Amino acid sequence: MSADDQAHRTVSAGATSPDPEQDGRKPAAENRSQTVLRQILGGSSLVAILAVVLSIILGGILIALTDERVSETASYFFSRPTDMLVAAWEAASGAYIALFQGAVFNPRADSLALMFRPLTETLTVATPLILAGLGVAIAFRAGLFNIGAQGQIILGATFAGWVGFTWHLPFGLHLLLVVLAGFIGGALWGFVPGILKARTGAHEVIVTIMMNYIAIYLVGYLLSTPAFQNPGSSNPISPRLDDSALLPQILGPQFRLHLGFLVAIAATYGVWWILNRSTVGFELRAVGANPFASRTAGISVTKGYVVVMVLAGGLAGLAGVAQVAGTERVLTGGIAASFGFDAITVALLGRSHPWGVFFAGVLFGAFRAGGVQMQTVTGTPIDIVLVVQSLIVLFIAAPPLVKAIFRIDQKKKAKTPRRDNKGRKAEAAGGAA
Repeated sequence: MSADDQAHRTVSAGATSPDPEQDGRKPAAENRSQTVLRQILGGSSLVAILAVVLSIILGGILIALTDERVSETASYFFSRPTDMLVAAWEAASGAYIALFQGAVFNPRADSLALMFRPLTETLTVATPLILAGLGVAIAFRAGLFNIGAQGQIILGATFAGWVGFTWHLPFGLHLLLVVLAGFIGGALWGFVPGILKARTGAHEVIVTIMMNYIAIYLVGYLLSTPAFQNPGSSNPISPRLDDSALLPQILGPQFRLHLGFLVAIAATYGVWWILNRSTVGFELRAVGANPFASRTAGISVTKGYVVVMVLAGGLAGLAGVAQVAGTERVLTGGIAASFGFDAITVALLGRSHPWGVFFAGVLFGAFRAGGVQMQTVTGTPIDIVLVVQSLIVLFIAAPPLVKAIFRIDQKKKAKTPRRDNKGRKAEAAGGAA
């Protein structure tokens, strides 16, 4: 029996208890958001893959529709339709080929190292997406919408950056403290909505969204103070972190890929182990499946909410560490970019499974890294990448739509009568005997 089956069996054992009314909460309102979350995350991996494919196809159509040559050939479409079709194919395929060359492999580069440099850029960009995505995913598994990864990244980067440029310590110790400070910063920012959810029932979506804004304006204020602002500069930027506080570049100085990617791999395995091999993970999944039945089974829902939000915030804080100590090496107001919001899409695409989140993060890292090359070579606006990502969110959030487009349910229904007829024939043969 799998761990997920055990969790559902545990919560099902208490499903008939009247316990939900004992703490004065309204189970209907509470279950509504959790039901929506389970429906979104309950789709198969096939639906996620088809959502990506469908989004790429629609993105290609949009690229073709906005291409100048396609517009020119469309004026005489009925006399020579193949001209427009060829132009549309060349526009879409050219853009995606440039995207691939900027994200995975560039055969036109001067050396073998430069040929694979796009792949290292993809992994570099994917690192904070993976870490923040894990933070969102682990909260999803506990039935919570962690929309606050953006703020948690900022606080993690702020804590890590301050330790990095203020303390002057030996390399190993300094880097360890920077990583720990980043985790603590994100964990503290996750603890607040977790404790409010557990103690007062405050909805985590509203709290985490508001805390995103607090974090944005807080780091903006700090960067205007002498404690954080680079001496002699009026720009909102911190001093450069000490070399002993930086994440080492694992492939040499010619590549930006740093130790944070290995941290992301370790974090992915760690989250997988927690969710599938530990008692804490079992309790978190049980709370996500049914908090009221979990309470009846003796699981502390209050503790579960706090623990999962602390872990989620800490993982997002590690994404902040990857940014400030690995990629940027200084603290700025835009240190989090849009990684916290993209992490929500990464978690949804990965179905909130750690390794699914890992590969979804790599995919979105490829979109980001290759988008620049696509715009430079073909002139296709980089915003098309955002369109594709938005379409992925749309289709992931609506599994029935994807199934209807690819007629997945119809195929299953078509097979059902044949099974029923066989069963009836078997029953008839048994009755005749």
